[in-house]
Amino acid sequence: MGEKQNIEVSIVAPVYNEEENLPILVSQLVGVLTPLGKSYEMIFVDDGSTDRSRMLLRELAAKYPEIRVLGFKENCGESAALAAGLKEARGFVVITMDADLQNDPKDIPMMLDHLNEYDMVTGGARKGTTRG
Repeated sequence: MGEKQNIEVSIVAPVYNEEENLPILVSQLVGVLTPLGKSYEMIFVDDGSTDRSRMLLRELAAKYPEIRVLGFKENCGESAALAAGLKEARGFVVITMDADLQNDPKDIPMMLDHLNEYDMVTGGARKGTTRG
């Protein structure tokens, strides 16, 4: 396991049958995180998906070394998947989000800016953007 101080931002996202959304989400995250100039990791926890989500995550991880994939053999629920991802997160800052595109990665820089004033920042899901 890598040292925590080497990663500035960890993204943790539980995944359950999100094969259509994953390429979009990863592209958006890379597009937002890379220009920040901070080291980051994206942890996706597959919660026993029955579609191609886990296979697709492995393909994406081969393309993007910042991706880490954890997986459950069967569906254990979003809370368990989130807990597993949080336990493995190495970042100084941890951002949780859904893999179903309800959370806009473009909000990440603003949220990080607010951490200069606060210990914790939360955001809400966008309405009308759910896929899958």
